[in-house]
Amino acid sequence: MMISKCPSLKQWDSIPDDIALNIASFLQVSDICSLGSCSRFWRDLCASDFLWISLSKQRWPSLDFSKIGIVRDYDEESDQQSSLSAKVWRSFYINWHQVMAGRATAIVKFVKQSSRDESLEVGDFLRAIGELCSMEFGFKDVQLFLFTTKQNVLLNLIGLHYSLFWLGVPAEDITEALCSCQISERQVCVRWWKLGRWFHGFRLRDESRLRRVSLSELAISKDEEVMGVLRRGAIHEVLRIQISAESPRTTWAYVHPQG
Repeated sequence: MMISKCPSLKQWDSIPDDIALNIASFLQVSDICSLGSCSRFWRDLCASDFLWISLSKQRWPSLDFSKIGIVRDYDEESDQQSSLSAKVWRSFYINWHQVMAGRATAIVKFVKQSSRDESLEVGDFLRAIGELCSMEFGFKDVQLFLFTTKQNVLLNLIGLHYSLFWLGVPAEDITEALCSCQISERQVCVRWWKLGRWFHGFRLRDESRLRRVSLSELAISKDEEVMGVLRRGAIHEVLRIQISAESPRTTWAYVHPQG
């Protein structure tokens, strides 16, 4: 019985451009970069706009490329030879990745400065999420910069909340990302104070509630009360909300907004 030999590198280089591009289009960015180091043929092909325009739009779907100087576009029927020789979109992807990395650093710095003893007030929590929205963060950016074990769980939670409610990423995709980044079982403590109820003309003491939940539970909205509190913030009957990375101490003090 004859055993077929694996194709040599030279044989792979003889693949028609359209087939080679189709193969490369199924790869992730890191894989495309690795493939581009195999030979001159693959280097030129993996640098083509045909691939990088798709990668750019997949990563930043809400970004208006015309406002940042990217006016060239290619459709499925465009001339492939022209797209192979152009490298505009690869340069854009690299540069914009660096921009996003800088913006992520600013968010991390803000959260660290705003948190005390690994706890964060809901106003600062929602402000960080608003900043992500204004920065045009995509879900891939969240995974790269916020869904990492080196960041604390408060930043993980900010990325989760932003992805779920602002980007509209399906819960199953977020859960999968949390698991792949090995942070799904991280837990946060959410404590909030509610205005005391009126009873026969007298207002009762303010109430406090506490929940300790994992990121994976929040991703699937298993504790809807906690997610609702985080989304609304301190409004109406909710006087204060505090998010902690550690188990809260019984000595936590509540200070009424009016003194």
